[in-house]
Amino acid sequence: MASIRSPRSPTLTEWPGAPRRPCPSHAPPVNGTPRYNGGMTTGTAGSTPHLNDPKPSVDRIDELARRIVTGDILLPKFQREFVWKSKRVLALLDSIAKGYPIGSILLWRTRQELKSEKKIADLDVANQQAEYPFNYLLDGQQRLSTICGALFWNGSDPKSLWNIAYDLRAENFFHPNTLEELPLYQMRVNKLSNPSGFFGQIAQLALHASPDKDELAARAKALFDRFKDYKIAVVTLGDMSIKDVAPIFERINSQGVPLTRVDLLRAATWSKEFDLNEAIGEIQEELDEKGFREIESKSILRNLSASQGGGFSIEDVEHLRGHTPQARLEAAKITKLAYQRAVDFLVSELGVVSSYALPYANQITVLAECFRLLPTSPSPAQYHAMREWFWQTSFSGYFSGWNTGQMTTDLASVRAFASGAKPRIPLVAARPVETTWRDRPFRTNNALSKAFALVLAAQAPRDLLTGQRIDTSASLSWINQKEFHHFFPKKWLKSQDVTSSQINVMANIVYLTSASNKTISGKKPSQYLREAESRLGSEFEAVLQSNLIPPSAFDAAVRDDYEAFLHARSQAIDETAARLAGWPENVARAIVDGEDEDSE
Repeated sequence: MASIRSPRSPTLTEWPGAPRRPCPSHAPPVNGTPRYNGGMTTGTAGSTPHLNDPKPSVDRIDELARRIVTGDILLPKFQREFVWKSKRVLALLDSIAKGYPIGSILLWRTRQELKSEKKIADLDVANQQAEYPFNYLLDGQQRLSTICGALFWNGSDPKSLWNIAYDLRAENFFHPNTLEELPLYQMRVNKLSNPSGFFGQIAQLALHASPDKDELAARAKALFDRFKDYKIAVVTLGDMSIKDVAPIFERINSQGVPLTRVDLLRAATWSKEFDLNEAIGEIQEELDEKGFREIESKSILRNLSASQGGGFSIEDVEHLRGHTPQARLEAAKITKLAYQRAVDFLVSELGVVSSYALPYANQITVLAECFRLLPTSPSPAQYHAMREWFWQTSFSGYFSGWNTGQMTTDLASVRAFASGAKPRIPLVAARPVETTWRDRPFRTNNALSKAFALVLAAQAPRDLLTGQRIDTSASLSWINQKEFHHFFPKKWLKSQDVTSSQINVMANIVYLTSASNKTISGKKPSQYLREAESRLGSEFEAVLQSNLIPPSAFDAAVRDDYEAFLHARSQAIDETAARLAGWPENVARAIVDGEDEDSE
C-alpha cells in the first residue's frame, strides 16, 4: 500500500508543538522562587524535580481513545465544545493513515475532582472511582475526540460526523451517510477498534471474486496496523492547582483554532461552584425563549463585568478573574434579570421582536446595564429617554466600531443617568443626512435598514391594496422577508431603465403582503394606486400614512415620477426618525453606513 508507510514511533522532538523534555537546570530560581519555564515548573539547579514537572511519554492512539471511553482521561468542563468540521476530521484520519505527525497532547494528572464532560464524540464516558487520580485533557481535545469518535462510534444517525469509512480502492476517508452494509472495498473506521468485525470483513473479502481482492486486503491490514500502532507524544503535568493550570491552558490554546475570550476566561475562573459557560448559557436559554437567540457570549460577558464594578472593555472583563465564585454567581443572577427586563423593553416599547431586528448587538449590552442599575421600574421620563437613546444610536451608526473609549464613556453615561444625575443618557450622535433614505440600499443584514424597518413597523402599516393590518413581527424576525416589497414595482422600474441600486433604496420599500405584491406585479404606480384608491375610498389616505407615504409622495407616484417620489418619501422618513430620536432641527448631520462592527 503506497500511501501507508510502515509504522515508526516518533520522538517527542519530532512532533510539532511538542514540549521539550524537562531540564530543571535550565530554569534557575529567581529570588529563591522556582520559575515556570516553557510549560514546566522547576526547582533550583540540580534539585529534585517537583511533582508537577511534566512527564513525557509516547502512547498508542487507540489506547488513548480507550482511556477516554473508560473515563481514565477526562475532558474538563472548562474546555470548549468540539468545533471541528468534517474536512478537518477526515484530514486528521488521513494524516494518521499516512504516518504524518499530528502533534502532542497535554494531560493534567491530579486528585482534584472537577466537573467533566459525560459524552465525547457522541459516546458515553464511563464513571471513574472518586479516589483514583484524574487525568484531565488540557490540549488535544479536537484530535482525541476525533480519534475516539471515529474508532468507537456506534450511533444510529447516518449523517453523524462520526459515521466514517475508508475506501480501500480510492484510499480516502469519507462519510457514507448510510447505516446500510457498505461494499467490501469500503471499511467502516469503527471496525479498526473491533478485531472480530475487521477480520470478518477481511474473510469475506478473501471469498470475493474481485481481481484486486488481495491488494485490498493488504491495504486494509496496513490501515488496521497503522491505527493500532500509531503513537503520539503525551506530556502529563503533575498535581497542580486549577489556578496554576489555567494560565498553561490559556497559553497552549492560543494557537490552532483560536479560543474566544469566554473560552479563556472560563478556564481562568472555573471552579466547582461556578462555570462561566453554564452561567452565560442559562442567560442565552432565557433569551432564546424570548426570540433573542443571537445575543453573543461576549455581550453577556461585558455585562457580567459591569455588574462586578468593572467595565465593558476586554481589559475590564479580565478583572472577573479576581472575584470569588460566589460573587460571579451573584453577578450572573443579576445580569440574567437585567437582560430579561431589557428584552421586555425592546419588545414592548420599541417593537424589536427578536435579536435579528436589533440594529446593533451592543445596544442590548448598554440597555441591560441600565436596567441593572434601575432595580425598580424606570420612571416615564426615564423610559422616554431610553427610547430616544435607542433611536439615536440606531440611526446614527454610533455602534459601528464601538471602541474602548466609547465603552468607558457609555458606561459612565449610563451610571449618571441611572443615578438621576442626568435626565438623559449622554450621547454624541449625528443625525443621518436626509438623502440617506433615498441613496442607501435596503439590506436585511444592515443596521440602518433594520432601524428603517422598525420605523415602518412603528406606524402600524396597512396593506396598500386591502387596507388590512400587516403582522410585522414575522418580517422583523427576518423569517418572512417577502413582506418587504417595492412601492414602485421592480419590474416596471427596470422597464424604465432604472438601475438595481436605485430600485432597492430604502425609500422605495414598504410592508406589503405577498398576495398584494403578486396582484401589483409589474403595474406602474399610477395604475395600481388609482385602483386601490377606488377600492378603499376614504380609508386610502390612512393606509398611505401608515406606510409613511405623504400626499406629496402619492402625487409623485400617480405621475409615475420616481425621483420626485423618493425625495418626498425620504423627507417623511427623515422627519419621523428625528421625532423618534428627539433630535432638534439644528443637530449635526452625517453620512451613515449602518454597518455593525465591534472594534474590540
